Amino acid sequence: MKSFFSKLSILVVTLLFSLNVNAQGFQGKAHYISKTTIDLNQFGGGRQLSEAQKKQAEARMKQFLEKTYVLSFNQEESIFKEDEKLGAPTAGGGRGFGGGFASSLASGPEYKNLKTKSYIQDQEFFGKKFLIKQSMEPLQWKMTGESKTIGQYTAFKATATKVSTDVDFTSMFRRGRNGRSEDKSEEEEEEDQQKTVEVIAWYTPQVAVSQGPGEYWGLPGLILEVSAGNITMICNKIVINPEEKIKIVAPTKGDEVTKEEYNKIVTKKMEEFSNSRGRGGNRGGGGRRGF
Repeated sequence: MKSFFSKLSILVVTLLFSLNVNAQGFQGKAHYISKTTIDLNQFGGGRQLSEAQKKQAEARMKQFLEKTYVLSFNQEESIFKEDEKLGAPTAGGGRGFGGGFASSLASGPEYKNLKTKSYIQDQEFFGKKFLIKQSMEPLQWKMTGESKTIGQYTAFKATATKVSTDVDFTSMFRRGRNGRSEDKSEEEEEEDQQKTVEVIAWYTPQVAVSQGPGEYWGLPGLILEVSAGNITMICNKIVINPEEKIKIVAPTKGDEVTKEEYNKIVTKKMEEFSNSRGRGGNRGGGGRRGF
């Protein structure tokens, strides 16, 4: 009986959402906190790190693992940008997490258009700008019937699985001179590159747009929280219909590539960087620069 009422409530709010989408021409901004978790022991060269070493590594990597973003949206379009703020420099100039390699990777805005099903990401890598373009493939969301309160909003839980298409940057610290992780075979690395990831999202029909942070969308309401792999994004502020009208413009500058092509470029540069470190090259500079 409880399951029946849970499903009924989801059906009701979904119907309300479909009505509100056409009735309300609103726009807004949603602010998110993104946190990435990693196993710090993988940077210990096979040995267990002490608690003091872990704390030092966490302090160095904080600027890369904890970020804030803003999602600007309307009924058809959205753009997801990092909310860049001037912070205190980290110890060692950021060398603890990829050094020059990590600092050479700058993620730009992510644009989504629900009407044309187009996704465009502005990405800078080693001083070169790329424009990643792809069609938006909807995830097969499953409604669970669970709900919780996030801020002042009632959120409903949905789950899905997706094939990971992102490059694992932390793996380069385990790579040997052969370009592979020292503790994995070539077959195991190929499996990792095609592994599926469970996605858990919490959405609210109270904000009637089928938008969400990053690549996520397709639910009957704004996604307030999403977890996939080792990354969690949580919304902590929403502004509906701000006084200043929001302008959403798709990125246009950069060499146009697919996600697959971009990943190959990054992976090749990662291998060059890893091999340079293995030969005792410049650890902060990232080996050969340019393309």
